[in-house]
Amino acid sequence: MDAEACYRAIEGRDARFAGRFFLGVRTTNIYCRPGCPARVPRRENVIFFPSAAAAQAAGFRACLRCRPDAAPGSPAQAGTAATLSRALRLLEESGDAAGLADRLGVTDRHLRRLFARHLGASPAEVLRTRRLHLARQLLETSSLRIIDVAHAAGFQSLRRFNEAVRRGFGRTPSQLRTLPEAPGAALTLRLPFHPPLDFEALLAFFAARALPGLEEAGDGAWRRRLPEGWLEVVRDGPAHLQARMPAALAPRALSFAARIQRVFDLRADPAPIAEHLGRDPILKLYLRPGLRIPGAWDPFEMAVRAVLGQQISVQRARAMAAALIAPFAGFPTAAQLADAELDGMPAVRATAIAQLARSVVDGRVRLDGSQDLETVTAALCEIAGIGDWTAQVIALRALGEPDAFPAADLGLCQALELAPRALRERAERWRPWRAYAAAAIWLS
Repeated sequence: MDAEACYRAIEGRDARFAGRFFLGVRTTNIYCRPGCPARVPRRENVIFFPSAAAAQAAGFRACLRCRPDAAPGSPAQAGTAATLSRALRLLEESGDAAGLADRLGVTDRHLRRLFARHLGASPAEVLRTRRLHLARQLLETSSLRIIDVAHAAGFQSLRRFNEAVRRGFGRTPSQLRTLPEAPGAALTLRLPFHPPLDFEALLAFFAARALPGLEEAGDGAWRRRLPEGWLEVVRDGPAHLQARMPAALAPRALSFAARIQRVFDLRADPAPIAEHLGRDPILKLYLRPGLRIPGAWDPFEMAVRAVLGQQISVQRARAMAAALIAPFAGFPTAAQLADAELDGMPAVRATAIAQLARSVVDGRVRLDGSQDLETVTAALCEIAGIGDWTAQVIALRALGEPDAFPAADLGLCQALELAPRALRERAERWRPWRAYAAAAIWLS
C-alpha cells in the first residue's frame, strides 16, 4: 500500500489493517495502529512504518490506547521472504538475536538487509519490541513482581528494564501496573491473531490425537502438561487467545508464546489464503472461515508421531504413541530415544525413530525451523523408513511450512478422488499455500 492508501485506511478507522502498517504522529512522537480511537491526525503530521519495531527504532512511543505493539504480524512478518519468516520464528522462540544469521546459513549483512527492507528495523530492534510488548502486557494483566516481569521479558538488569519501558511507553513500570503484586500468581498472556480463527476445528483435530496425561483438548480449551504444571489456552474475544500457565514459567514466557503461536498458526493471515485456495472449485467446498495449519508443541515429538502414523489409523497411531511415552515422564527427548529399546512397534518404525533421534542429536536433521522446506525434507528422507509423506507431514505440522504437501496422504487422495500423482499436479495451483489445502481437508 502507498502512503495515501494507508491514510485513507486511517480516516476510515479500518481495524482490518491492524499489523499491516503503523503510523507515527510527529507532533506527539507516538505511533498507532489503523483503527486507533484517538482523533485522526493531519496528513502532514503522519509518517508510516512497516512494523512496530521500525516505529520504536525511529524514536516513537507506543500509543497506550490502541496498543500497536500488540498487533498481529504483518504480511511481511508472515513470510514475504522465506528466510525472514524463519528468522522471526527463531528470534521469538530463542529470544536471542546473536548468531541468528549463522543458524539460517546466510551472512549477517544479508539478514540485516532483509529485516530493513520488510520491517524497517534490525533483528535486535524487532526482538526488543517483542520484549517490551510482553513486559507491558504482564505489567497490566498479571500480579508478578516487577523484577519477575523484567526477567520474563528477557531483561537481566532491572535498571535497563526500567529505562526501556520508560523509553518505549513514556511511563515507568510502576505506572503501567494495574494489579497488586502477588508472588506465585498464575501467568496469563493474550496472543493476537488475524481473525477469524476456527479454534473449535483445531481443538477437535487435537482432541483426536491427544495423549492422555500429556495433552488435552475440548470444552473450549487446549491444555499441555509441563513439569511446572498445566498450560491452558482458550479463546479470548474475536482476535485473541489467552494462555494461562504457572508463574514459574515466566522466564520462558516469550518462548512459550511463540510455541502457542505455532500450535494454532496465529501468524497466518487467513484472508489471502482463502481467496487463493477458493479459486479451485473442488477445494472451495472444504474451506471454512479461519483456516489454520494444526501445529505442534514440540517439533521432535511431532516428527516421531508422524513416523508412528505411517499407513495406520489415527487411533492406532495414538495408541502406539501412548505406549512409547509410558516409561518416560512426558514425551522423551531425542537424546532419550537415540539409544532406547523401542519394543511393541514394527521394527521398521522403531529403527526409523532411533535414526531420527540420532540425526537430531548430531545435527544432521534440524527441526528448529532454520532450514527451508527442500533442505529439511531431503535430510529427513535420508533416514531409512522415512519417505516423502512422512517428511512432508513433519514439515507441515512440526515446522509450519506453508507449502508442505503430503501428496500420498490417503485421506487427501480419497477426499478429492485423485491418485497421488494427479493430486500433486493439481496442488501446483495451490502454491504457496499447499499446506493450508491439506489442512482444510483434514479439518473438515
